[in-house]
Amino acid sequence: MRYSKTLLDERGIEHPRKNKYILDLIEAYVRKEKYLTPRDKHPYIIKLKKYQTEKKEVIKKAKEEALNESRDKFENKKLENLYRRALEAQKKVDFYLANEDLTYDAVLEYKICNFERTQIPKIIENEENLSKLLKEKSEELEKISDSDIKEIKVEIDKKKELRKKAYEKSLEDLEKSHKEKHISDKAYKDEKKIKKLSYEEDLKSIDFLNPRLSLKDEIENIKHRLKVETKQEMKVLESYISEARRRTPIEVEKSRAKNCWYGLLLPGLGQLLNGQKAKALIFFLGTLFSYFLAIPYALGFGNYQGDGIRGLISLAEGGLKLDRSMMFMIEGILALLLLFFAFLIFFLAFKDAKNVENRQINGIRPNTYFESKKVLATDGFPFLITSPALIIIIFIVLVPIFTTILISFTNMDPQHQNKFNWIGLSNYLTIAKGEGIAGKAFWHILGWTLIWTLGASTLAIFLGFVFALMVNNQRVKAKKVFRTVYLLPWAIPAFITIMFFSIMMSKNGLIANSLSMIFGHGIDIKNNPSQTRIALILLQGWLGHSYIFLLTTGVLQAIPNDLYEAASIDGATGFQQTIRITIPLVLFQIAPMLINQYTFNFNNFSIIYLFNQGGPFNPTVYGNLAGTSDILISYIYKLTMENQYQAIGAAITVFISIILIIISFIGYRNTNAFKEY
Repeated sequence: MRYSKTLLDERGIEHPRKNKYILDLIEAYVRKEKYLTPRDKHPYIIKLKKYQTEKKEVIKKAKEEALNESRDKFENKKLENLYRRALEAQKKVDFYLANEDLTYDAVLEYKICNFERTQIPKIIENEENLSKLLKEKSEELEKISDSDIKEIKVEIDKKKELRKKAYEKSLEDLEKSHKEKHISDKAYKDEKKIKKLSYEEDLKSIDFLNPRLSLKDEIENIKHRLKVETKQEMKVLESYISEARRRTPIEVEKSRAKNCWYGLLLPGLGQLLNGQKAKALIFFLGTLFSYFLAIPYALGFGNYQGDGIRGLISLAEGGLKLDRSMMFMIEGILALLLLFFAFLIFFLAFKDAKNVENRQINGIRPNTYFESKKVLATDGFPFLITSPALIIIIFIVLVPIFTTILISFTNMDPQHQNKFNWIGLSNYLTIAKGEGIAGKAFWHILGWTLIWTLGASTLAIFLGFVFALMVNNQRVKAKKVFRTVYLLPWAIPAFITIMFFSIMMSKNGLIANSLSMIFGHGIDIKNNPSQTRIALILLQGWLGHSYIFLLTTGVLQAIPNDLYEAASIDGATGFQQTIRITIPLVLFQIAPMLINQYTFNFNNFSIIYLFNQGGPFNPTVYGNLAGTSDILISYIYKLTMENQYQAIGAAITVFISIILIIISFIGYRNTNAFKEY
């Protein structure tokens, strides 16, 4: 027994139950007795059925009488329909008023009829008045002759000429005041603009002395009002009705949600049984998508080459010679995604129908089309505009990610390109143990990658911060020059700078020769592992510091000087002010961007590959697939693009992705900006 003696409206206000049959059931349940009176024999149910029968007759009669009374009463069909609706409401209102104590449906219908019979005549009257006014103004416009316009135009030209002279005189006086230094340059410019705007507005108002022009403008305004006012007033009426629905409960005899179960395998049926036709139509479209696209595709129908989910499991094993495992995998992933969307439609349809029914049991009425549209335009608007982007992201971003993850569990290598199989965790074990042709160099490259990331990022952050502090100092002159110089590495395409420095650091290059002269022996940077690594860190520090400089400069300029003045009064030195004021405020603002610098350099492929292609090479330690300056991302490139070891490359990609996600999450979570916002 889930019945209660009170009902709730959508505002949360309690209302006493009117259904005496249910009240008797509740009393019998409380007394732990079996209620013996059959439902059809209960006095309340008999009255309710009589009311429902009479209601049909009253509605039918009201429609017929309203149709006869409104026929040919208006030339405008829209007004005729509105008038008929008001007449119907007028003829039904007494019936509903007489049955208010019987059911809340009568209470609501009385409120709706009352709104319609009082508000619709006002809407009709307003439109009729506007139509009448439009006709009058149109007739006035037709009566105006060209001779009348000519006479008025002479008067208009005189007024314009007088206003022009006054405007020119005011400009002369203003310029005189400016030359005599009575007003500043800024005040002169502002006042000149004001006078010009005033002059233009006055000319427009003088033009409207022309009755033809003013009447045309007035007619356009009336037409616009005719176009929008009735619609707006009808929306207001619908809002009144919607508010009445929210404040009037509904009383149903069911105590458990049932319609949602009927629609479990047919999304939309539950909504249709709940009386929400528009919502049912939307879910029916989802049903068509599920049964005619998602499920058939998952079973292999309509695939380009794959076999749906079965193809994802088999990976074309035992298939035709032209079948490719990669296509079977991708189409299997697409099948899973389509099934996910289908399941989501089924779940949302079931949940929505159940929620509406449970609310009905508690007394809350289902939303009408007008109310659903209003909710969708307000609360549902963020979901509405982000849904297309979400769907695109799922297919453009998630499909490649899932493909990469799944490839890492296969044996896709130079010998298994068209056909490959599932091999479980073998690739990950190979990496962990540092075995095989691909896994041998992994831990050496990982160590250098971490050193590179920390060294290059920290150097760039340090240089950018120090240069920003120097340029922001009040005693430094020619700030624009310094800012331009420091921003050049960021403004110039990075690959140009990298290639330029690569040439200068190669054997017999400008930088290599200069260093050889300084240290007294030959310097061969690109063939020495340690020197190459140091050069890469210094080069990335130079390339990356501009971005940090730009961020820090923006924050420094926003710090109030009052803080430094107060610190100076308290005896703080410049170093203490930097440590206690500048650094905390700067870090609070740009800490998330600094974390981005570390994650960016962890995967900074371009500088490693363009500078020295990952060399110099040391086959005894790194094998033939990597060089001493390769980081994980360039190692993955060589594994997959140059040597066709896609599976092991995918496993390394998954590994470094997990590392970056964990490090970024910990870093972001511990920043003050993340904690506060």
